[in-house]
Amino acid sequence: MGLYLEDFVLNSTQRTRGRTIGEGDVSLFAGLVGDYNPLHVDEEFCKGSIFGSRVAHGPLVLSTAIGLMSQMNWIDGTALGLLGVSWEFQAPVKLGDTVIAKVTPLEARPSKTAERGVLKLGFEVLNQKEETVQTGSIVLLMQRRPQHPNQ
Repeated sequence: MGLYLEDFVLNSTQRTRGRTIGEGDVSLFAGLVGDYNPLHVDEEFCKGSIFGSRVAHGPLVLSTAIGLMSQMNWIDGTALGLLGVSWEFQAPVKLGDTVIAKVTPLEARPSKTAERGVLKLGFEVLNQKEETVQTGSIVLLMQRRPQHPNQ
């Protein structure tokens, strides 16, 4: 079971494990979402691009960062929904690059419903050279710790 809203330590950054973005990731993502832009799927086209080789879809890397955070068992079974995403893309992620995320709980507050709360997590996504490639935040609807009435 993941953490309840009250369990998050604000402004305490944790680093995820790494994940190498490969050919299969880009091909599957392109097929899943229907984005076959040549920047992602055509190596010959990309040789003449500003990147020089193929790059991963920005939302693929964003999703990977959220997945890496999820592997830390922070939100398994306690997240109720994704309420918002705010994200910026600073640098390309090329096939073969390894990404990690630094994740920081930024805000935790109760919602209108006593059993739920709102959690904002900040992300800094880095490549294997420790260069920032993406930054952003997500807002989640979370379960609060169950309160047991005094008997």
